[in-house]
Amino acid sequence: MNNNLVNGSHDFDTMAACAGYIIIHSLLKKKIEKKKRKAPRWWMTSALKSREIYSATDFLHDLNKEDGANFNNFCRMSSSTFNNLLEMISPSIEKQDTNYRKAIPANERLAITLRYLATGDSYISLAYTFKVSKQSISRIIPEVCSAIIEVLKDYVKIPQSEEEWLAVAKGYEEKWNFPHCLGAIDGKHIQLQAPINSGSEYFNYKSTFSIVLMAVVDADYNFLFADVGCQGRISDGGVIKNTEFYKSLENKTLMIPEPTYVKNVENKIPYVFVADEAFQLKDNIMKPFSGVQQKGSVQRSFNYRLSRARRVVENVFGILSSVFRVLRKPMLLEPNNAETVVFACVYLHNFLRKKEITNNGFTYDEEKEGNINEGTWRQDNIDMGSFTSLPRVGRKPTRTAEEVRLEFAKYFFSERLPWQDNYE
Repeated sequence: MNNNLVNGSHDFDTMAACAGYIIIHSLLKKKIEKKKRKAPRWWMTSALKSREIYSATDFLHDLNKEDGANFNNFCRMSSSTFNNLLEMISPSIEKQDTNYRKAIPANERLAITLRYLATGDSYISLAYTFKVSKQSISRIIPEVCSAIIEVLKDYVKIPQSEEEWLAVAKGYEEKWNFPHCLGAIDGKHIQLQAPINSGSEYFNYKSTFSIVLMAVVDADYNFLFADVGCQGRISDGGVIKNTEFYKSLENKTLMIPEPTYVKNVENKIPYVFVADEAFQLKDNIMKPFSGVQQKGSVQRSFNYRLSRARRVVENVFGILSSVFRVLRKPMLLEPNNAETVVFACVYLHNFLRKKEITNNGFTYDEEKEGNINEGTWRQDNIDMGSFTSLPRVGRKPTRTAEEVRLEFAKYFFSERLPWQDNYE
């Protein structure tokens, strides 16, 4: 056989094998590269990286200079209260540094969250303020709010015994001249962006999407109970019926004191909660007589006294939304995260009531001998934004409930306040 022919055939086979190897290697390399995540060109942008030169911790330190008023306005609490809260929640929110980057300190995480609650600013706006990416902020805020709720859980607590309920009733009688009152009930709609795949579930009477904050407050402007998350489409009465508070009230497991006599009343009167016309009149829930009542009548006397007692819950919601303005803006959050944010505001309200002397410059309504000095929060709440009242729906009461209300009315008429005639 011709040697040239043999050598030519051998060279061809070698070239074909090499070409096949190159093609297979190229295909495998492309497949492997496709599976790999593309490495980022940088860990953070230069705008965020500048936090290494001037961090949010430095910013907080500067805010606290002079009299600390700027810090108080920025975080809605004094630096001492901030540090106290930080000490409580640090174990739950602090993170460890890695080989690639330093963790965001716990104090900055808390400051980011408090500023969000104070303003309702977008995550992008907060990112520029704190030099932290909006992706990190979206994780930080729900996490810190959950930690706040956990460490402050004892600050919102419904009374667990008759003695504790009697202490609440004593406060209402001494400060608001309403005996046998265990608390004021009310609720507010908190607007959301339309939740994904929710249909009309959160669609309310204002033609927006919302969840509802239902609360019971004592005579000292503290929350005794709060329920958040009921869908906005449900009516006022329906909202309260879905709460554990109402179920316990109906099942008589709230440890409420038994009815007793009051002065100038023939029958025993039960201990009650005061509410507005949106709620159903019941044996333990008092609402005003509907319509315009004749001056000097027992019905008008009752409405005046009940209005004074209900003023407490109006003030609580007013201060809450003035301090934590996130409640006034539509929350761009899913319902679960929105509930966590609202609960955090409620718990912080009670926490600050016990820690701070003032309410960030806002005052409550004050009454002296019938003269009412409206709190500064009312001027600030001319436009409540998305923090709206619940609709008022008429409901037929039971005869027993009407009799209880009439007994209260007779008592208030017989024990008229010295200035009452001028303000009914």
